Amino acid sequence: MNDVTELKHFALTHARAQNIPRCEEILAGIDTDDGAQPGSWTWEWTRRGDALRLRGQLLDAVRHYTMARFPYVDGPARQIAHERALESFTAWAAGHRIDRLDVPLPGGRVTCWASGLSGTERRPLVLMCGGIVSTKEQWAPALAALARFGLAGVVTEMPGVGENGLRYDAGSWRMLPAILDAVADRARVTTTYAMTLSFSGHLALRAAAEDRRIRGVVTAGAPVHTFFTDTEWLKNLPKVTADTLARLTRTPAESLPGLLAPWALSPGLIGSLGIPVACTASRRDEIIPPGDVRFLHDHVRRLELVVHDDVHGSPRHVVETRLWALLSILRMHGVRDVRTGALRGVLRLLRARSRGTVRPGAEVAIAAP
Repeated sequence: MNDVTELKHFALTHARAQNIPRCEEILAGIDTDDGAQPGSWTWEWTRRGDALRLRGQLLDAVRHYTMARFPYVDGPARQIAHERALESFTAWAAGHRIDRLDVPLPGGRVTCWASGLSGTERRPLVLMCGGIVSTKEQWAPALAALARFGLAGVVTEMPGVGENGLRYDAGSWRMLPAILDAVADRARVTTTYAMTLSFSGHLALRAAAEDRRIRGVVTAGAPVHTFFTDTEWLKNLPKVTADTLARLTRTPAESLPGLLAPWALSPGLIGSLGIPVACTASRRDEIIPPGDVRFLHDHVRRLELVVHDDVHGSPRHVVETRLWALLSILRMHGVRDVRTGALRGVLRLLRARSRGTVRPGAEVAIAAP
């Protein structure tokens, strides 16, 4: 059973990122994570999902079911919510040119959603993934946006999350090249951009050092080095984070420091990347230590680093980060037209409101143009 105060704190970013209206109102009505009963986490989110599904608002229902299974499936109530999310998303995707993609790997099956794949018109690919609590169904709007810019999109999940049957381990980065191999006949994977947030950003940076098909990485709040090596920091992680990592790695929480230490990316590996890397960070992040921001700043050759005065996931900057991520991908791909100009104008306005700052010394291409 999770601590409800922690759940509310970390879930707020995910609820806002999915444009869930009145999420604070829903959270206020939750006082326990004990089973499926009125006032419990899964009950309150699931009943709202059920009501939306009955009204035919499938994507909105998915968003509420996704929050009901947050942070991971740990029993029947969250399993039911997860299954209803998949059923509702499958029905919605059928009418929006979004297809299911299964990639069998030695350790288990990786399931993705894809748009824009074609054997006759292979488009550049954007490979997307969230962090250790994010399901692939949360990315539906991004898939639609990419199609409008002539890009194919594939969204997957971290190992152990949602329908990803793999264990999260030191070799998990190999999952990303395997997905590229699986769609190489339907996308121009030699021009791939990774939009990989939080822990999947670590996987993408590691994969990019080995796989030159990855031409750019956009990430937010990614652990890269210090997170894995700072034993005291790991011991003081929020309980929900430590419990989630323990579940995905299939390792007791107290054993995480020893397990994770070798996963740290070295200065040499990061310095070898000749591709552009765009990253947002939160100055008051409770999960990613400030040392990782400094590490990126010191070692990434082509870096755009935007720092928000916020907590993990920058919940006060969700809309801004989403727009910035899309623009970063388009910039890396060289897309400059009336549409991107308009989007940059909106980003300027959002930054003026939120007072986001770009860290001095970083390479800046679209920050506050």
